[in-house]
Amino acid sequence: MSLQPHSSSWITDIPCRTAILETTGKILVAAKNGEWDLLISLEKECKHLTDLLKEKKPEPNLSDELLQEKIEIIHQILEDDAKIRAITKPWMIRLQEILCANGYTRDLQQTYQSFENI
Repeated sequence: MSLQPHSSSWITDIPCRTAILETTGKILVAAKNGEWDLLISLEKECKHLTDLLKEKKPEPNLSDELLQEKIEIIHQILEDDAKIRAITKPWMIRLQEILCANGYTRDLQQTYQSFENI
């Protein structure tokens, strides 16, 4: 059986979490390489998978082995997420500074232009 990531019928709890883990791994690589467009695309894919996971009911009575696998996958996802945030947070702060500086520049230009028109 072929897994179709855009079909909610195939996804059970653990395979869906595994798909999310694979995607967060790709996001981490994209963040490390500064591939922001790819990162955004992968984040959308990850959100789609997360939405599919939310639609699923938890699998009842997982064996101890499957429960441990599920816990490990969740921990790996959280570790990747922390690494991604550590990479992207400084970039986001810098981007915000640039955008704010551009806004201040625009405000100053508009202010001085209005004085020139007097």
